[in-house]
Amino acid sequence: MKTALKSAFFCLAASALMGTTAMAQQRTLTYYADFDPAPLAAFEAAIAEFEAANPDIDVELQNFDHEGYKTAIRNFLTADAPDLANWYAGNRMAPFVNSGQFQDVSDVWDENNLHETLASAAASMTIDGKQWGVPYTYYQWGIYYNKTAYEQAGVEVPETWEEFIANCEKFKAAGIDCVTTGTKALWPAAGIFDYLDLRTNGYDFHMDLTAGKVAWTDDRIKATFAEWAKLVEPGYITANHAALDWQDAASLLIQGKAANYVMGNFAVAVFKDGGMTDDTLGFMPFPTINPDVPRAEEAPTDTIHIPAGAKNVDDAKKFLAFIATADVQTKLNEALGQLPINSGSKVGDDPFLQAGFELLSTTPGGIAQFFDRDAPAEMAKMGMEGFQQFMVQPDQLDNILARLEKARERIYK
Repeated sequence: MKTALKSAFFCLAASALMGTTAMAQQRTLTYYADFDPAPLAAFEAAIAEFEAANPDIDVELQNFDHEGYKTAIRNFLTADAPDLANWYAGNRMAPFVNSGQFQDVSDVWDENNLHETLASAAASMTIDGKQWGVPYTYYQWGIYYNKTAYEQAGVEVPETWEEFIANCEKFKAAGIDCVTTGTKALWPAAGIFDYLDLRTNGYDFHMDLTAGKVAWTDDRIKATFAEWAKLVEPGYITANHAALDWQDAASLLIQGKAANYVMGNFAVAVFKDGGMTDDTLGFMPFPTINPDVPRAEEAPTDTIHIPAGAKNVDDAKKFLAFIATADVQTKLNEALGQLPINSGSKVGDDPFLQAGFELLSTTPGGIAQFFDRDAPAEMAKMGMEGFQQFMVQPDQLDNILARLEKARERIYK
């Protein structure tokens, strides 16, 4: 009896010890993010998959609303950092890198062949030759066009800016706006500026401009506006764009009153809701202006980073490597309706996502994030106000650039 009791005691003790050991081995990974409902569900599924593959890791996700997160991240990176935090690529991550609040994760890139599989976004994740996070989704910008309007004007889809401008003359003769946009909210004008500058001066110059390293009165900036003037001065852009929201301009493209729209892929749903089909809606890359400038694209990129104050760095790096894989990025972006960055990922049958994936996966010149992400908030606002004014009053360019240069000297101190 005593032997049986002793044996039972040892079994219970061993069981308790095993339970204690198991509890001790369970590790927590804290993750702060700002997902909308659809991305949140997609990430919860990805986290469940990660936890199943790593049963000793428990991921605790805390989700914020977008606006609240912009303030929260500045606080929690300083006070009580999580192990993982969502943010954005390019100049938007630079302040946190430069202040030492994001960790260098170059080893994750090196050990998982990410320089090859995530090559299209590598430049926007790199500062001082090091990588500071992992990107998981982006979406392309470019020119969406009405195929029927092209047929009506008797023109072909252009590859060069010269061909594009020549088409504009024929669209105008046919009573069709060559380019439509709605700049009431300012930001659509920034998409046009970004592409004109990327095609005229290239990615590195554009990044230096939005980082405050280039004067707005520089002759190279004036060259960008000279290309823009080829649209503005002859009246090739929808005349009342400053009074239009971007959806209003989308209606003009849908109706065939406009031929081209510089816009992001999120607009496709609006075009199709308005009755456009794959037979009437087309997509093309922004045309080449300077053939010596490598093609760069506009693709706002969402990223995950390891804060400097993270407590569980090893598991955070495991999670970054997991999120970077082709299969995980395929699943995430199916739910997001956006594009995976891993070149080995797959996209669905949507022709516009397929075109965007091909475009961005083969981009040699770099990925810009969009003017209001790449520039500080105050500079972005003043810049976009200047872009809108130029589109209405091109004769005021010198005054606009002088005003922006004065702002640059103050904002980037």
